[in-house]
This record gives sequence, structure tokens and C-alpha cells, in this order.
Amino acid sequence: MRWRPAAVTLVLAALLAAAGAGLARSVVGTGRDDPVRAVTAGLRCPACQGESVADSRSPIAAAMRQAAADQVAQGRSRDEIRRWFVQRYGRDVLTDPPANGVELLLWAVPALTLLAAGYAARRTLRPRPRRADDLAAPPTAGPAPGVAARRAWRWSALGLIAVVVSVAVAARGLERPAPDRAPTDPVAVAVGLARDLEAQDRYDAAAQLYREALRDRPDDTIRLRLAFALLRAGDAAGAGQAAQEVLAHAPDSPDGLLVLGLAQRRTRPAEAPRTLRRFLTVAPAHPAAPEITRLLASHP
Repeated sequence: MRWRPAAVTLVLAALLAAAGAGLARSVVGTGRDDPVRAVTAGLRCPACQGESVADSRSPIAAAMRQAAADQVAQGRSRDEIRRWFVQRYGRDVLTDPPANGVELLLWAVPALTLLAAGYAARRTLRPRPRRADDLAAPPTAGPAPGVAARRAWRWSALGLIAVVVSVAVAARGLERPAPDRAPTDPVAVAVGLARDLEAQDRYDAAAQLYREALRDRPDDTIRLRLAFALLRAGDAAGAGQAAQEVLAHAPDSPDGLLVLGLAQRRTRPAEAPRTLRRFLTVAPAHPAAPEITRLLASHP
């Protein structure tokens, strides 16, 4: 079988395109129709096993989808939103981290090799005009230089094809398997999302995430944040109950006394002054102390 230089170049170009497409898939990912899904499909649900945020039904995933949707509405790009999540929860929150290190080299090296080989083949196999000295020279034994060059390039092309195929197989073998456990702390993610919702004055949604976090980790710090969110959402009874749970463990908790006293102003007005005075006794230097002092002076 005789290989023409054009055929060799075509094969090399096809392999180069395949390597470039594989590199693009490793770096860019898929999913462009729905911008929110395109982002959340690349995020790992912290509360699930091997599910993306786009597919999970957990409250944490729902909050992450909403956070992504809010940023899409603000005009932020997919990469900007992904960076926002990575900055808060680490690179493990991504289901498809960008190719790097050995994996990136496995795609880049064949691409560069094929480029160099294609250029060298074009320079070597391109027919050159015969000079007068060549026509006058006596014929020599053995294959012509052009035939020897084509034969060398034929075997070189076969070797390049074998190299690229081997690299492609090795690159596929480096695909990360789905982890057996959540890569990020679901409680930390829930609390972080809840605080973001509080910053947007979405206290009901924040309270739901604080409750979700408390199911996994009963913690008075989270319970206090739940109490504050419920108080701001207008649920004084729920806020008072959460504050009392904190005070059951820490009777002199300044924030627990503060939330309970403010909640009692709506549910048990007669008990509120006593609770708020105790708060001032326990924490006279608290940032809220001046406002509580003013409140008690105007409404004893």
C-alpha cells in the first residue's frame, strides 16, 4: 500500500482534532441549554452520595441551585459561579475539576507532537524541483531519497498513531471515580448558604437550612443562628423555643438571653423585661447592650 503525503497529513490532522476535542471536554464540560443546570450539574451535592446538585432533591442542593440561579440572573458567567462555590467550599465541591497535572499533559503532549510531526512531514515530503545538476548526475543504486523519506514517514506515522491511541486510553483511565463519601462538610455548606440567604433578607429559607444542619449536628451555635433567623422572619414562638434549648445547655448564654427576651416581647410581654435585664447583667459590653438599655428605658 502506498501512502501519499496528503493521506499522512490527513490522518495526523484527524488525530490532532481528536486530541483537541478530548482536551476541551476535560476542561470545559458539557451542558449548555439551561445555564443553571449547566452550573449545578458540575457541583457535587454535599449531603448525597455521588449525586450532582442538579439531580439531588436534598434541601441543601435546592439552596445551591437557588444560589446559582440568583447569580445567573445577575449576569454572572458559569466560571464565575463555579469559582464562587469553590471559594466557599473548596475544589471538592466540583464534580468535574479542570484537568491538570499528568492528565493535562496526557492531552497536551500528543497534540503538540502531532503539530510538530505535521509540520515536519510537510517540509520533508513536499516535492522539490529538480535542478540541472541532479539531471546530469549518473543514476545511483538503491532507493531514491524521496522514496526513503516516504518510507521513513510511513513508519513514523504508524508510531504516532500508536502513541496517541495509548495516551487516549491512559487519559480515560485517569477519570476520577465517584467518591464514596461527601467531599465537603454538608453542615458547613448548609450554614454558609443560610448566612448568604440572611444577607438577602430571606430568613425563612435560611431557617430551613439551619434546621437541616441541626439534624446532622446538634450544635448551640447553629441553634442560635436559627433563633435569630426565626426572630427576623417573624416567628417569635419558634425563636423563643430555639433560644430556650440553648439556655438549657448554657444558662448564661448572652445571645440566648437576647433572642429569648426579644421573642418574649411578642409572646410573653410580662416576662421580657426580666430576661433582657439578665442579658445586660451577663453581657454589659455586648454590641446590642446599648439598644436593649434604650428599649428598657422607653418600655419598662
